Amino acid sequence: MSVALALPAIGATSVSAGLVAAAVLGAAAVIAVLVVVMRANADAFPLLAVLALPFRLPISAEGRTVNLLIPLYLVVGAGVLAHLLPRLLRREERGPNTLEWLLFASLALYALQTLYSSDRGKAAENLAFFYVPFALLFVLLRDVDWRRELLLRCLGIAVALAVIFAGIGFVEYARKELFLNPKVVAANQFDNYFRVNSLFFDPNIYGRFLALVMIAVTAVVLWWRNMRGVLTAAAVLAWLLAGLVTSFSQSSIAALLLGLAVLAAYRWSLRGTLYVAAALVALALALVLLAPASSHFGLKGNGGSANNATTGRAKLIEGGLELFVDRPLQGYGSGSFQKEYESRHKTSVENATSASHTIPITVAAEQGIVGLALYVALLVVAFLVLFGGAGRSPPRIAIAACFTALVLHTFAYADFLEDPLTWTLLGIGVALARDGEPTPGDRSPRPGGERAAAA
Repeated sequence: MSVALALPAIGATSVSAGLVAAAVLGAAAVIAVLVVVMRANADAFPLLAVLALPFRLPISAEGRTVNLLIPLYLVVGAGVLAHLLPRLLRREERGPNTLEWLLFASLALYALQTLYSSDRGKAAENLAFFYVPFALLFVLLRDVDWRRELLLRCLGIAVALAVIFAGIGFVEYARKELFLNPKVVAANQFDNYFRVNSLFFDPNIYGRFLALVMIAVTAVVLWWRNMRGVLTAAAVLAWLLAGLVTSFSQSSIAALLLGLAVLAAYRWSLRGTLYVAAALVALALALVLLAPASSHFGLKGNGGSANNATTGRAKLIEGGLELFVDRPLQGYGSGSFQKEYESRHKTSVENATSASHTIPITVAAEQGIVGLALYVALLVVAFLVLFGGAGRSPPRIAIAACFTALVLHTFAYADFLEDPLTWTLLGIGVALARDGEPTPGDRSPRPGGERAAAA
């Protein structure tokens, strides 16, 4: 179901026996060092996890390339040894709540539906390289003592990464040359505009990362009373917005606007925000419908159509619905969308995609009504947990706004549980919802030996 999240990566590497052995030894050494660091400093894991989130290493084997989050895997592995395993041995691990049961049920169902999938290799990749490591990441982040100071330090790391990535994107735009992803390079040769992707393999995922960071920074600005800090944040937002524009990612811009609307509703007025949002949507629709064909919206002129306007996504959505209708109960199995779509439409691997670009439809096609029902239940409970009682906690509002924006982006581009950002936001959100609003330096003991971050 993944569309190759396309985060920053180094050039693709072919796998050999010697390389694997050296990599295993190197990984073990790195994990050992990280365990020592994490045992000495409880804040090391969340800081390193945020730092590692964007970076991938493409690994090629048997004609397939998988973009693996090697740095994140190392951090998660060290976190399991340093924090999770000792808690399990001492039997101090807390029991799962409803949201956590739904997350783990989603993993179990995905694994079960791999048994009859037409592409078991893809399903196994998703489970081994995305679902299982990210579930461990979620559990570790859920048990972090999220003080406000730690949240701001993590945000600072994310902002620094976003600023650097945007700067690299500006260089690409000025040179009209991409550093990575030959598919995007080829697409730019035929488009009337140049799309940058910085060190990401995909402009839309690059845009997703920038949009979520911008929402988090905006939340700080809205509740910050330090004028100097506000002005600095405003400059950062302007820089990142320019980077987002050069990606030409409509889905990321829509996600950003929705996240900002959530913040505005909490900071000022829900009714006023709805009025302004409705007016902006109406204005945007009018501009698209009235704009001349030369504006390149894709609805008018030669070849104008909804499919052209959505860069081929309309056909993918239509194909996903056809797959669902043919096998509505159980679907075609985990990770099967690309192979089934290719078979039905006789398209090449290069022109196919691993998802419909609309997660609910991809879930319906691959996992049927059973998987779709579980997905809907997961979303409903996640929103209830993140938004419930968040009105008095700016950090919780920021996490909820980011998650809302990410969900919208998955509706327009795909990758939900395959994205570590999903599990990261949920892990932090669950911890904040459990402990209440974090306060600076509050480390008072709680019943059961847990530290409080409650106000």
